[in-house]
Amino acid sequence: MHLLGIVTYQAGNLTTAIELVRRAIAADGTNPIYHSNLGELCRQAGHLADAGAEFEKAIELKPQEVEYYRKLADSKTFLPGDAHLAAMEGLARDLGSLPAVSQIQLHFALAKAYDDLGQYDEGFRHLAQGNALNRRHIGYDETEMPDACERIRATFDRRLIDAKAGAGYRSPVPVFIVGMPRSGTTLIEQILASHASVYSAGEITNFSRLVRQLRAGPGDLIGYPECVPSLSAGQLRDLGRSYVEGLRARGPDAVRITDKMLSHFMGLGLIHLALPRARIIHVTRSPLDTCLSCYSKLFRQGRHFTYDLGEIGRYYRHYACLMEHWRGLLPPDRFLEISNEAVIADLATEARKLVRFCGLSWDPRCIAFHETQRPVRTASAIQVRQPIYRSSLGRWRAYREHLGPLIVALGDLADTAANSPIGGTDNETHGRSPQP
Repeated sequence: MHLLGIVTYQAGNLTTAIELVRRAIAADGTNPIYHSNLGELCRQAGHLADAGAEFEKAIELKPQEVEYYRKLADSKTFLPGDAHLAAMEGLARDLGSLPAVSQIQLHFALAKAYDDLGQYDEGFRHLAQGNALNRRHIGYDETEMPDACERIRATFDRRLIDAKAGAGYRSPVPVFIVGMPRSGTTLIEQILASHASVYSAGEITNFSRLVRQLRAGPGDLIGYPECVPSLSAGQLRDLGRSYVEGLRARGPDAVRITDKMLSHFMGLGLIHLALPRARIIHVTRSPLDTCLSCYSKLFRQGRHFTYDLGEIGRYYRHYACLMEHWRGLLPPDRFLEISNEAVIADLATEARKLVRFCGLSWDPRCIAFHETQRPVRTASAIQVRQPIYRSSLGRWRAYREHLGPLIVALGDLADTAANSPIGGTDNETHGRSPQP
């Protein structure tokens, strides 16, 4: 029954998956894996009290399993005298006996706990150790990003955009949400998904998969972006149509459907050519807060640039440079930039701006986004269930003395954040359990 629940979840039916795993626990409540997985499913569904209880049960059944503490740490706020923190500190005293993956998870869990308690130096010590250890176990070539960005900028110029303008599939349905990880994109997605006419498809790979199939001509193996200038109007239209058909299968009755695959920022020019009526929303946030928040998270997969402060800063600079390029090419009625700080400062105004940009009438549920029940699979699944608050603005300041490599890598972008009166907020972290 538990395996069936996991398969059902992978097929996209979260509610049924929860029911199946609950039935597995009813039959055998002594398996900590069942409780841990149910906790994760409940977290994504927004059943936060149930999620915490299941993680605690998993720990009770197997108190030496570090993964369960890491999951619990991401779902709670630690207070002085916390028994789970004491247990993690006990595990850390014999750190060398743990496998590398457990050491990494324990460092990140302890960093979260110490951040909650305001013990920032101790928290950063664990962040640095966890990130360094994880970085040694992943393959990441940071030269790929600047090379890709340079090729994209060289391909997409004003002449190309003007020459192929209007050739694509003219559906107004898609809304692309892009930005850096931990920049506030899940919050924007949640605000829009609270609208009666909007369906959130989450982070989907449909467009990227279709792009990988592009060829400039029969037998041509040239890929993106070099193939784009040779694409015909028919090919662009077919690309857009195929993408929208995939969206429609997910939200057949929606007026707008959001796609929050962050890596789409690499392909905004092609998105506009293939889907000239699609809306693109770029979410921005203080560079220092964004990068530190990336550094504070142990991502489930990908995001390999986030485990070294210098690499994060350099990646951010290439991302920012490419976004500046798109800013000069995309029409303003199809490209909106919105600041996470502005949303926190004035939710009502910014939410109305978002809804208006999407061509929709106002829906007051958009400012009660935390009440919207929908699956959220990103690292912000807990935070978007809670109202906006301001206490996490400029969290990087608590770690300023540890951020030298990041500040150097960001250069003038770091200066911009450091001179800001508020400095930013923790990504999509607007509930009561912020992370650095």
